[in-house]
Amino acid sequence: MSELILSPEEAAQEVKRLTMQLQQSGRQDLLLHALGVPLLEELRIEAAKGRLSRLVITEDYRFVLEDYHKEVELQPVHKAVYLLFLAHPEGIEFKRLAEYRDELLGYYMSTAKMMDKEKVIESVDHLTDPLDNAINEKCSRIKKVFLELMDEYSASYYIISSHTQKHVVGSSRIWYERLKVVRLPRELVVWKRG
Repeated sequence: MSELILSPEEAAQEVKRLTMQLQQSGRQDLLLHALGVPLLEELRIEAAKGRLSRLVITEDYRFVLEDYHKEVELQPVHKAVYLLFLAHPEGIEFKRLAEYRDELLGYYMSTAKMMDKEKVIESVDHLTDPLDNAINEKCSRIKKVFLELMDEYSASYYIISSHTQKHVVGSSRIWYERLKVVRLPRELVVWKRG
């Protein structure tokens, strides 16, 4: 018996038909089993992508979710941390933040024009000290603000989150790079510069 080959579009229509049939029978349990939880999770994330807003960064460093008509209200230090991670889509390991000290200081000086320069420098020193918890506290605050503005799946693209990369050197040495990244597609980041 030859197998019928469907185009992706035809296969999608067939999946839709079978899904409706299972739903009408009240058998969401079978549908969930057929799809599997990992795929369901991927589908939820994919659905969130379609609802993502552009993030506009104004000349005076206001962060605006343009398509949601909402401002992301962050303190200057949080804005500086966020700008640093936006500028590095490849990710940054917290333990290597000292390598980005000058860049972070530049962002902080720009977002906190009225603050005492010595306090800004002291704050950046805390943020880049691998033995200090300041960076985790700032990232937690950023996450909280985004979660107040949107659902967790959409927020997962805007927050500073973990991404672990496995590296294999030769046949016996494996190491992991624990990067922190903002997963928001950069085409959705709009800088309004003067």
